[in-house]
Amino acid sequence: MKTKNIYAGLFSLLTFCVYAQDNPDYFGAGSDAGITISTSSNFQNSTGENTINGSGLDARMMEASRFLAHSTMGYNLDEIQRVNQMGFEAWINDQIQTPFDYLKPQMEEIWDEIYPWHFDYYWNMYLEDNPGAELTPELTEQIDDQVYGPWAVDFHYAWWQNVILGNDQLRQRVAFALSQILVISTKSDLRNHAETLTSYYDYFLEHAFGNYNDILMDVTLHPAMGLYLSHYNNPKEVPEENLHPDENYAREIMQLFTIGLYELNQDGSRKVDGEGKEIPTYNNADIKELAKVFTGLGASEVMENPWVDEPFFGMDWYLGIKDVQLKMYQEWHETSSKTILGDFEIPAGQEGMEDIEMAVEYLFNHPNVGPFISRQLIQRLVKSNPSPQYISRIAAVFNNNGTGQRGDLGAIVKAILLDEEARSCEGLMHADNGRLREPMLRYTQIAKGLSLECYKDTLFTVDGELVEGSTPCQKTRYWLNAFDADNELRQSPLGAPSVFNFYLPDHQPVGEITARGLFAPEFKIHDSSSSINYINRIFATTSWNYFGGSYEGDVNEDVGYLRINPSEVGALIEDPEAVYNYLDLLFMHGQLTDRELENMRAFINESPEWMEDYHKLRGMLFIALISPDYNIMK
Repeated sequence: MKTKNIYAGLFSLLTFCVYAQDNPDYFGAGSDAGITISTSSNFQNSTGENTINGSGLDARMMEASRFLAHSTMGYNLDEIQRVNQMGFEAWINDQIQTPFDYLKPQMEEIWDEIYPWHFDYYWNMYLEDNPGAELTPELTEQIDDQVYGPWAVDFHYAWWQNVILGNDQLRQRVAFALSQILVISTKSDLRNHAETLTSYYDYFLEHAFGNYNDILMDVTLHPAMGLYLSHYNNPKEVPEENLHPDENYAREIMQLFTIGLYELNQDGSRKVDGEGKEIPTYNNADIKELAKVFTGLGASEVMENPWVDEPFFGMDWYLGIKDVQLKMYQEWHETSSKTILGDFEIPAGQEGMEDIEMAVEYLFNHPNVGPFISRQLIQRLVKSNPSPQYISRIAAVFNNNGTGQRGDLGAIVKAILLDEEARSCEGLMHADNGRLREPMLRYTQIAKGLSLECYKDTLFTVDGELVEGSTPCQKTRYWLNAFDADNELRQSPLGAPSVFNFYLPDHQPVGEITARGLFAPEFKIHDSSSSINYINRIFATTSWNYFGGSYEGDVNEDVGYLRINPSEVGALIEDPEAVYNYLDLLFMHGQLTDRELENMRAFINESPEWMEDYHKLRGMLFIALISPDYNIMK
């Protein structure tokens, strides 16, 4: 009990130091005048005097690290220090104004670079079978047909390039969150078309701090969503030809993108009727009526081909330009009146786009949208089980950003990240706090925190003998195809198995979490296979120097693999305690447990004398990155 009280007192002290900033006379406030301090030991900067005056406490740095884990795809020590100096709100404001790069131009630049390699690869293969052949226009076209792309892997290359190099980390994080709410997937025919994947994802980058209604409209009209949820070439009712509007998008825009299945209070709890039964938001008749709204949409432009000069309704999706919004073919739009959600009537005889705008805006203004979307954004950014009060506060901002605007994502994201439930450390030990880090966020944090570099295996001649080694790539591209991680860990950008994302917001793994009535969405893809695969991948990353690779190394010798470069933490290797503290700051936000700390100390203490510091550092990284302290975000 004595030990418990000591730790409780220390925890309270640190919490007080961080948050009670109005009083200049508390421990850590900056003054130790007139105080004589005796300590049992002094380590690095943690002398007794520095503990009292505050310069030896890492609490603010740890809070900045934890804040960045909620608000970025990854960060390093420099960014922690920058946030610590700027303050959280100022950093958010700065991020909202930070310029960003669209994915599609990045992907096109990468593809222009890749294409000649692939063409030469297939041309050389042809020459092996046909020595002396000349490259005629007909043969060029034949070989060009073999060059596959741009496709999903080229989207992945652009995504990783932007995430690793971009300074717009809050925008990147919000876009990733939105991509898991308004889902399309590479696990469909979209896989073959990087231009539609990148242009779709660009909506989330563009509107990350914009208005949710704009996202709903853009998503509705994007060819990728049109194909994925089948309202592309969706015809009006023609009974004699057995034609009926497809209901897929009508169902999902309600169930997943706006109002959910049940009527909600502002705090996210479900409303009940007079008999205590939960109230559905819509029924099958509503789906059928709303399906009529999304009729008549087809391709706006046609790609170059020998058969079709102008786009038309019913034209095959493959012939359409896939990064230009769909257009309305009025003759195929259902012009009858439509009544949705019981009492909202869309009048007959309107233009098709008027119908769509009315329906989307009506759904957007439904009172469910605030709590329904706010809860999911909190889950994707901060924690799996936000309290009803937290949800209610964010839903209030969704409903009104303070100036009368509804759906302002910039204000919503700021409110989520600055809310007392996100920032206070008082509830860290509560069972309902925290979340399992998604696989992609584990990897992007490792990449940003330790920095990536591109290298290729090479044979060197030393004293007349060939020796294996590695050299930097000619051009730094983050060629990471993400399919390996997807196969092993069940997650990749835009790689959800269905429109229901990688996991549902209400997923409850069997066991204590369910018994307590809690939710843990990410555990849906965390099982005996993916957990072991994660450990193996971290072992490859830390011990074999392999973070990831691409398909481009097969066709171009200048393209190599990715590896981490932990030189900054490696500079501390002479003092293992400094390494532990550094890893705690970078990956655990001050929550490194005694158990994992002792694991790392035991590894160092029991290492044989011949083991080089380089391998000791890799071992400590391995222990840290597979630990619950890193993988469970509190």
